[in-house]
Amino acid sequence: MEAQATATVKQALAALYHHPDDTTRTAADRWLQQFQHTLDAWQVADSLLHDESSNLETLIFCSQTLRSKVQRDFEELPSEAFRPLQASLYELLKKFNKGPPKVRTQICIAIAALAVHVPVEDWGAGGIVNWLSDEMNAQPEFIPGFLELLIVLPQETSSYKIAARPERRRQFESDLCSSANVALSLLTTCLGFDQLKEQVLEGFASWLRFCHGISAAELASHPLVLASLSSLNSDQFLEAAVNVTSELIHVTVSRGSGAIAEQMPLIEIIVPRVMGLKEQLKDSSKDEEDVKAIARLYADMGESYVDLIAAGSDVSMQIVSALLEVTSHPEFDISSMTFNFWHRLMRNLTRRESYVSYGSDAAIETEKTRRLQMFRHPYEILVSLVSFRVEYPEDYHTFSEEDRRDFRHARYAVSDVLLDATDVLGGDSTLKVLSTKLAQAYGSYSNEQNPKWQPVEAALFCIQAIGKSVSVEEREILPQVMSLLPSLPHHELLLQTVCSTIGAFSKWIDAAPAELSILPPLVDILNKGMSTSEDTAAAASMAFKYICEDCRNKFAGSLDALFQIYHIAISGVGGYKVSSEDSLHLVEALSVVITTLPPEPATRALELICQPVINPLQVLIQQGDQVLQQVPARQLTMHIDRLSSIFSNVKHPEVVAEAVNRYWPTLKSIFDQRAWDTRTMESLCRSCKFAVRTCGRFMGITIGAMLEEIQTLYQQHNQSCFLYLSSEVIKIFGSDPSCASPLRSLIQILFSHTIQLLRTIQDFTARPDIADDCFLLASRCMRYCPDLFVPTEMFQRLLDCAMAGITIQHREACKSILSFLSDVFDLANSSEGVNYRETINTIVVQRGATLTRIMIASLTGALPSGRLEEISYVLLSLSRAFGENMLNWARESINLIPPQALTDTERSRFLSIICDASSGSSLHTITERLAEISDVCRRNKTVQDIVQSALRPHDLALTVVPQQLS
Repeated sequence: MEAQATATVKQALAALYHHPDDTTRTAADRWLQQFQHTLDAWQVADSLLHDESSNLETLIFCSQTLRSKVQRDFEELPSEAFRPLQASLYELLKKFNKGPPKVRTQICIAIAALAVHVPVEDWGAGGIVNWLSDEMNAQPEFIPGFLELLIVLPQETSSYKIAARPERRRQFESDLCSSANVALSLLTTCLGFDQLKEQVLEGFASWLRFCHGISAAELASHPLVLASLSSLNSDQFLEAAVNVTSELIHVTVSRGSGAIAEQMPLIEIIVPRVMGLKEQLKDSSKDEEDVKAIARLYADMGESYVDLIAAGSDVSMQIVSALLEVTSHPEFDISSMTFNFWHRLMRNLTRRESYVSYGSDAAIETEKTRRLQMFRHPYEILVSLVSFRVEYPEDYHTFSEEDRRDFRHARYAVSDVLLDATDVLGGDSTLKVLSTKLAQAYGSYSNEQNPKWQPVEAALFCIQAIGKSVSVEEREILPQVMSLLPSLPHHELLLQTVCSTIGAFSKWIDAAPAELSILPPLVDILNKGMSTSEDTAAAASMAFKYICEDCRNKFAGSLDALFQIYHIAISGVGGYKVSSEDSLHLVEALSVVITTLPPEPATRALELICQPVINPLQVLIQQGDQVLQQVPARQLTMHIDRLSSIFSNVKHPEVVAEAVNRYWPTLKSIFDQRAWDTRTMESLCRSCKFAVRTCGRFMGITIGAMLEEIQTLYQQHNQSCFLYLSSEVIKIFGSDPSCASPLRSLIQILFSHTIQLLRTIQDFTARPDIADDCFLLASRCMRYCPDLFVPTEMFQRLLDCAMAGITIQHREACKSILSFLSDVFDLANSSEGVNYRETINTIVVQRGATLTRIMIASLTGALPSGRLEEISYVLLSLSRAFGENMLNWARESINLIPPQALTDTERSRFLSIICDASSGSSLHTITERLAEISDVCRRNKTVQDIVQSALRPHDLALTVVPQQLS
């Protein structure tokens, strides 16, 4: 049997790597992946690795297979298999001591995984590190392989590919901490071999986080530390030395801020060594990767020691100066490494929590003022250094889309740095620094024979980036900037930024003195922007929205001019290049201006804004049902979306309600003729949703007609958006007694039809949107009108429906179902639910055992681990509502899990978590504790399958989340 499997593996590998046919290669790959999950894979992989005739492809595949089997499937083996496996892996490590590095690495990982699985005494001689020490001393010719294993050991403690129980993983980490001195001694010995130095440094970096028992004073004089720091000046070992130094820095801050004084011996030797690298940042002959490594080290040091740096000592300011050097580097990838430091330093300087040790408010304010003053100059330099990085390159027009995206991201990153600077310097002071850049750029533009617009645009971009931080009372710089804007050239990219600048300072424009007469020329610029290109039109439309929002009172007397701009943009004639998406900004702009008007003029204005939207829809309707049914959805939704914006932003409930009533026949025609069209229905339901939100009870008879329409069409076309619109209606009208009858009918019809659609988990998977919106509606019913829902037969039918769909893999649908269940249990356990408690208790108790079983199955693998918090909350609310009953249900389900998946101790711990949930433990605590049980039950595919098979109820189908292959 083994010989046949071995031959098949060889044939499959030959086909995978050498067969010319794609289909054959794919089939071979699939077979090999399946083979890795079989029991035969242990023996076949081990045998082929020991076979001297195996080629490199076979060795790589088999080493990966054996590594994966040890990591995930060690529990498949009988306990007596450990010794032969350990011996075989040891022989393989020696065999490949100088063999293919990829194969040796896989063997090392397999040995490390084996060490995680078994207790320390199984290795003898005090654990794997002591065992390794003995072997290195006895057989020094195999030191390269042994050294790689020593490097891999600490790295594998955090590998969750290893299917070890959490307590075993914690014990292994503790064992490594106890062995740290032995490991460092071995690494120190290996320092004597020059050819191993890079590996030694790599190993030291790996082991440093396990050196808790070694004091900073001991480390400061340790040969490994001294060798690492001296290697910072070696081109050959720079990368490895940087990694060690970064880990050393992390060690000094990971032992608690209160112990920082104890770390000073180590800090005092690290900082000077790192500072000695400053000149290398400017060395043009230095390899770029080496410069990146040094820059990364400076950034790491700055972020780690930010609390010390913020105190403003002489050494701190030297570090800040060095970080400014990094920020000034011409390569953005290098410069940007410091951006997070500047952000963290800003937070430290400005947050009150940084100064609590100073006691009184007066002392805190004094120290804060001192520090902010000390760091003003560095942040002013920072603003100057980063501002030029947003300048468009001369060859920008030749950039690929990916390069343009990278450049945009760089500009966003600079914007964030500038905003951080405003928190330290103040918006007005930052503006002064940037205005100097603008003055210089505009001066050069005006005086040069071949002027460049790029520096002007860059300075303006930076100014608009800090727009929200500049005070509305600023009177020195912004009047000059605003008066400059109309005189700037209309280059497309510059015009785009000019428009964005106008939008960014909309609040300042509103507060500007009337005698400046700033607004009219700025509106002219926006007009120009809307007619230049789609990109400038997008910026201009957005700016127009901000201007109208913040300067709405200034526009109240200029409605005719605004409507002219609006009609040109919406109609698509007149030269504007506003896309249908960007036109929504203009719709919103006029809507907020209309809100400022008294009811009567607001009614007329609303009709004017609606006409260009409604008229095209009415024209289509007048052309007959066939035309309306065949027209592309886009021709309808572009107008309906504008209507949504109007209904959402005009805050005159009665005025909007009149408009909705007036236009309802038009909307009803679209409902009737396009109910099959999901895209149009979603747009139309969104419009109706905003109408309901804005108008509320002013909608009158229109709301009744709307509800009748959607409940009829839902039964014919199964559009989930009808459910979502209904949930919005329930939220607004659910508590209104006068609406009880139509809402009860609505609930009955919608839920009755949905239950017919969602009978099995397969139905849920096929219709996740319906499941999502159905249970969102159900939750709204529980919160806003339980009296219309809980006493009905539909409530228990929907609870059964929810139980059938809990394990749907679709995230939002699953969350809606779980939220509905927790709402049911919370209502039963609340004072507001006293009238429904008996009904809910009767229904849930009948289903409690099965429901609990499904929830525990979900926790242990039927749902992704990303749902853990929602699952935990359902279990928590179920425990609090049903106490002893829930404990009994949970005990029944937990006892079904076989002992090879959960030990008796783990089962007891599982039940105690459920018990604690009913007695008041917090959700965070319960979720953390359940996460550990969940990990145990998911530790490998075999265990997960065993658990799910045991928990799967006979009358409900559950879906198991597939394990990812490595």
